[in-house]
Amino acid sequence: MTRPDHAPVGGDFGASADAGLCEDLARASLALARRFSAGGTMWCISPSSPFHAHHVAVEFVHPVIMGKRALPAVVVPAGADLVATLRATVRPGDMVVAIAGAGESDVSRAMRRGPAWGAETVWIGAGPRPADGAADHVLWLDVDDPLVASELFVRMYHLLWELTHVCFEHTGLLRPDTCDEEVCITCSDEGRTAEVISVGGLGDALVRTAEGREHIDTTLIDPPCPGDLVLVHAGAAIATLEKTSLEEDRR
Repeated sequence: MTRPDHAPVGGDFGASADAGLCEDLARASLALARRFSAGGTMWCISPSSPFHAHHVAVEFVHPVIMGKRALPAVVVPAGADLVATLRATVRPGDMVVAIAGAGESDVSRAMRRGPAWGAETVWIGAGPRPADGAADHVLWLDVDDPLVASELFVRMYHLLWELTHVCFEHTGLLRPDTCDEEVCITCSDEGRTAEVISVGGLGDALVRTAEGREHIDTTLIDPPCPGDLVLVHAGAAIATLEKTSLEEDRR
């Protein structure tokens, strides 16, 4: 593969990128293109290596190639309360891109909240992989050397930028997948991730989902706390996915 400026992309990255990773990159790029096309903003995070977050944002904001779009991308500053900052700023339709190891708990917690916030999540990393389903798109390298991994991350998000712009050139791809059925059995039986905002009396809770805020019944689960992640079906919480209070987020 070559970059638009004909600088070769490959080498160590080519040796580390199997067919599965290439497919993951393509899917992530298409998802980002659709979100950008619909007006979404990208939030870039990399607590342990903040220069990566800045580099990703610059790649997408700065149209380095003539005719390419400048895309909205924002860096969450190093040292910020990651989950609290994203909770306050991310809106449905946005994207969160992380460059971090699987062991970075704040990143993991932010990624898990993507569905409740209505955000598409992309997690770039190397070494031990995060758990299945940790993000919408997990772009992982089988590399142990952190210096080598850091260099390959740069090549990976360059490719992510380039492939996103390739998708823009094919407008038919930018239409989101939608269900045309009047009543869809699959959709109607789907559980949704929600983040608890506040808890009222008699099993009532106000939660945030990808569709917005709504009140749900919580009598089927243990009493929730603000910040908990729950699984919602037919207006009721049917399982607790994660117990985390907003007070813990602030510490």
